[in-house]
Amino acid sequence: MNKEEFIESLKDINIDITEEQLNQLDKLYQLVLEWNEKINLTRITDQKEVYLKHFYDSLTVHKAVNLNEITTLCDVGTGAGFPGMVLKIVFPKLKITLIDSLQKRVNYLNEAIKQLKLKDIEAIHSRGEDYEGQYDIVTSRAVANIEKLVNYTMHLVKKNGIFVAMKGDIEKELTPEVQKKLNKKYQIVKIEKFLLPIENSKRSLIIIKNK
Repeated sequence: MNKEEFIESLKDINIDITEEQLNQLDKLYQLVLEWNEKINLTRITDQKEVYLKHFYDSLTVHKAVNLNEITTLCDVGTGAGFPGMVLKIVFPKLKITLIDSLQKRVNYLNEAIKQLKLKDIEAIHSRGEDYEGQYDIVTSRAVANIEKLVNYTMHLVKKNGIFVAMKGDIEKELTPEVQKKLNKKYQIVKIEKFLLPIENSKRSLIIIKNK
């Protein structure tokens, strides 16, 4: 996905990105490359692939939740900062907490926050299940199976807030039995399925409300 395709694809999900935000994403990409030589951040380093599989993919949260109406967000198992860092750049009003269990990645995230001069965003060295907080929305991208993920994250979601599990193909994982189990305690509000542009790989957003 080149820059033009990125900009056009974002319009399809109601995001108009600014020149300044594009520059920040460029800088984030350079920081990922730089730090990826020291620590394992991502195996995807080709610019077009990063823009598709990390940057665009991160922003698909907006397909399911209007991020302009959200105040606080926590990204559990953020890794290289996807989706959290990307969401902060494109939706700067969000107050974001990034959680990762590896201190080296947290060091990278804090350096990226500093280099990009981002405000109201912090990176925390913790496991999701050990951290306390109350957020409007909690995200997690390809971290664990959905049942485990709920245990790592739902205590961070405030009452009537939502958890967005960002997944690939979830047919085998989200069986009717699993859905029934989750709905006993929470509420699966929506399962948004779509194809990533260009390569047409399957993506799913599972929206779970903390009732």
